[in-house]
Amino acid sequence: MSQTIRVAVSGQPNCGKSTMFNAITGGSARVGNYPGITVDRLEGIYRENGHISQLVDLPGTYSLTSYSMEELVARNVIVDEHPDVVINMMDATALERSLYLAVQLMEIGAPLVLGLNMMDEVRRSGVTIDVDKLSQLLGVPVVPCVARLGQGRKELMHAVAETAERTQGKWTPFRLSYGPDLDPVIERMTKAIEDANFLTGRYDPRWLAVKYLENDEQVMAEGVKAGTAHEALLALCTEAETLTRKNSATTPDAIIADWRYGFINGLIKQGVVRGNDELRRNNSDAIDKIVTHKLFGPLIMLAVLYGMFLVTFSLGAYPQGWIEKGFEWLGEMGTTYIPEGYLQSMLVNGVIGGVGSVIGFTPLICIMFAMLVFLEDLGYMARVAYMLDRVLRIFGLHGMSVMPLIMSGGIPGGCAVPGVMCARTLRSPRERLATILTAPFMVCGAKTTAYLMLVAAFFPANPTRAMFFVVLAAWGFVLLVSKLLRSTLIKGESTPFVMEIPPYRLPTLRGVLLHTWERVWQYVKKAGTVILAVSILMWAVMTFPELPADTVAQYDTQKEQAAEQVKAAHPDAGEEELATLTEDAQKEVEDARNEEALKYSVAGRVSEALTPLTNLAGFPWQANIALIGAFAAKEVFVSTMATAYSMGQVDPEEPESLSERLASDSAWTLPAVLSVFTFMLLYTPCMVTVVVIARESNWKWATFSVVGSLCFAFVVSVIIYQIGTVLLT
Repeated sequence: MSQTIRVAVSGQPNCGKSTMFNAITGGSARVGNYPGITVDRLEGIYRENGHISQLVDLPGTYSLTSYSMEELVARNVIVDEHPDVVINMMDATALERSLYLAVQLMEIGAPLVLGLNMMDEVRRSGVTIDVDKLSQLLGVPVVPCVARLGQGRKELMHAVAETAERTQGKWTPFRLSYGPDLDPVIERMTKAIEDANFLTGRYDPRWLAVKYLENDEQVMAEGVKAGTAHEALLALCTEAETLTRKNSATTPDAIIADWRYGFINGLIKQGVVRGNDELRRNNSDAIDKIVTHKLFGPLIMLAVLYGMFLVTFSLGAYPQGWIEKGFEWLGEMGTTYIPEGYLQSMLVNGVIGGVGSVIGFTPLICIMFAMLVFLEDLGYMARVAYMLDRVLRIFGLHGMSVMPLIMSGGIPGGCAVPGVMCARTLRSPRERLATILTAPFMVCGAKTTAYLMLVAAFFPANPTRAMFFVVLAAWGFVLLVSKLLRSTLIKGESTPFVMEIPPYRLPTLRGVLLHTWERVWQYVKKAGTVILAVSILMWAVMTFPELPADTVAQYDTQKEQAAEQVKAAHPDAGEEELATLTEDAQKEVEDARNEEALKYSVAGRVSEALTPLTNLAGFPWQANIALIGAFAAKEVFVSTMATAYSMGQVDPEEPESLSERLASDSAWTLPAVLSVFTFMLLYTPCMVTVVVIARESNWKWATFSVVGSLCFAFVVSVIIYQIGTVLLT
């Protein structure tokens, strides 16, 4: 029986790594031009000629230094799982940059096979790469490939089988010189590591010494726990830095990078590359002269993003309406066929109403994701990050922060869940954390629903302008809070904006559909299950405890009296007319009963308890309940406000009815309206987002996102309400 060959597929972003992985395994790994797309672990099997290879697709990474989650995950898989062979896919049009990762893999000692991708584009540019010479100089197999066409996959796997058989699982680290200043220090550090048996069970001693000189955060953190040799190594690092600053006016990590690139440059100059030195695509460069122009670039970007969301809301309105009508029909069926009582109320108002509010947004999410996937795969979103880096950097963010912010609702309609997850693409943990904590401030699809209802109530003459200012406010608060966080709790140097701008490549329809479905299903699965539970919970806290029997009897008596009064006032009315008049007369009594029942429930009592505090911000008591419910899911705000105003739910035929009731309530003064607008924008992320924040960082920061944003939102709302009240008095 053949032994399985364990293979790790590595590569820098945009090199075609995941495309080749799909071609080899027949799988569906995420393929995109936006750096950091492949984050989750993906595995596949390849069988041929009696050989069985088990492949794992590593996250795209520029190096093996733990600046980002991708680099850390890729390195840990290689170090801890010790694969038999590592396939390193490289962009042949950017050979020098691509070889940087290959050299680091050689230094760690992994048996290596290089896949030289995009060779068709190299040939079109008039360049010749001597693959055999490159293989000879590096001492590893090099296979020319065109991943998008599947060319080279069989040759690549033949080289994997031969390498596995030749090395028999033995790792042989490549020893690269780092010059007269560092080499002696590295030797001393290597000996100290070997003598102390310091982390040698996991790392090669010389490689570990180099990582100390590079000030690798993960290695340093492990070293602190590993023993006293850590202090000795730090002393040698300090000695090395003193020497390099004196002799070269630079740091050890910079010298290490320089010598690696020097080694690579020397290889290339030995006849490996012949012809035009520029391996970029002329068409992409010509387009970028306009697309990334200082003046036209931002204008085009705004037009593209505005058009994207315009299409989302225009096209999505139709299927969204169909889905909403479908859930309305389900609710009617539940009311008709399920006996009146708790079960009917829970299923119709809790389950169907709650889940329907989320699923109704699925068409919008689907269209939005389809366009985002298209722009990512096209290569445009990398240009957006490049253009916005200069502005975001001022506030402690990074050019790569733009995608999480846009996906979270930078233009209304996004969702903070995929937005926070998208922050994985940031290399710096500090900039990633600042992005994660502020992304929920954006106007997500759920908030959009609430704002549309509030804007219709209080700014009916200028709804577009009002929504525009809400979006501007969201961006402004993101930048302000990011600057505040990066100046206090998340201090640290900004990460240089290093990102390969990929060439434009027209995405395939199959790829766009496949990747859109993956994202939409993730949204439905994660959001839908939580909304289901939350909707049932909110139904319960707004239903129990019920009004005492004597109070219910009083309202029943009032309804009977109202019916008698109608009957006496209209003795000649027909049966149908009399029923309509009676229903209208009893509605006021029923509304009063619903309001008192809500106040008597757990949610109502909590709202009453919070009133002395929320009065400082001018919140009407109904808003207290709605905002509490909206913590679970912002979609709950509208339905909760409807219930709080004794309306049960918003009439789908008259969506303005709730807005009209709000506008007629004297408690909603302009300062109170602006206060609630601001609080809704800034306060605690929804439960799903909090869970994702915890998963992407930890529960300490997730808790901070809840408590910190709640306190910040309340303080800002109080300031707005108090100042507004004084100015209008």
